[in-house]
Amino acid sequence: MRRILILRGGALGDFIVTLPALAALRAAFPTARIELAGNAPAAALAVARGLLDAAHSQHESRWSSLYSTTPLPPDFAAFLASFDLILNFWPDPDADLARRFPLHPAQRFLTAPALPTQPPAAAHYCAPLHALGLTPTAFFHSLAPLSVSSPPGSRLSALNSRLSASFPLALHPGSGSSNKNWPLAHWLALIPQLPGPLIIILGEAELPVWSALNLTRLSPGLTPHHVGSTAVTLAINLPLEDLVTVLHRTGRFLGHDSGISHLAAACGVPSLLLFGPTDPAMWSPPAPHVKVIRRGTSLASISPTAVLAAL
Repeated sequence: MRRILILRGGALGDFIVTLPALAALRAAFPTARIELAGNAPAAALAVARGLLDAAHSQHESRWSSLYSTTPLPPDFAAFLASFDLILNFWPDPDADLARRFPLHPAQRFLTAPALPTQPPAAAHYCAPLHALGLTPTAFFHSLAPLSVSSPPGSRLSALNSRLSASFPLALHPGSGSSNKNWPLAHWLALIPQLPGPLIIILGEAELPVWSALNLTRLSPGLTPHHVGSTAVTLAINLPLEDLVTVLHRTGRFLGHDSGISHLAAACGVPSLLLFGPTDPAMWSPPAPHVKVIRRGTSLASISPTAVLAAL
């Protein structure tokens, strides 16, 4: 395999659970050029660490032509034909992609459903690689943690200078769905009982709730604050590489079933994750440094006392 193209959509967590498959491909084909079309900001994490050579945004208009019935634009068709392997995890309910590929007899096309059908999710995205004679299951638990990547002249040097101390605990009180979130009242009951300084990771989805609590200086970057008497630093809308830097400066992580939790686990941070309606067997990172609390499908039934004890 000299050139490999992976079609993989979804949010941050969806990309992170695909990392074992990428690591298996890179280990098997160390000199191949491996490209991915999907969540380009998330995939940039893998580009910076050599698992991928390039990342393309799935929102580029050219990719939609794969689902049409008309011939592909010649330049795009030539680009796709240059790959020895197309590995597809995009939805293909009408077999549009299956009809497109392979583009020539020497090209291989491997595909699996976009949503995992076997736990853990990482196993699902590794399964097609068995057709190549690979046994990628070892990568579920042995994938090297995402390292801090600090290219010359990057903003990370400035971030590191502001992070003069490490944080015993990082919290992320959000996820991609409100029903996967621990109640805010539970978070506010827990935080004052925790030894500081803490770092609380907030994104766009969490800002409206925290703004309603009259927390000041909710601007992008790192801002100091207090919840009760506990000193906290709010990490607001940080780029993913900055989040990797933050996570490497934390001793433990507490979160939900979210992309940030998958990122923390991929960075090797000992993590405690609170699960409710989603199945941890499928969606919890399959790593020994990740522990899960679940009390049925309602996160409200997990008490702050239980979380404090587990921490």
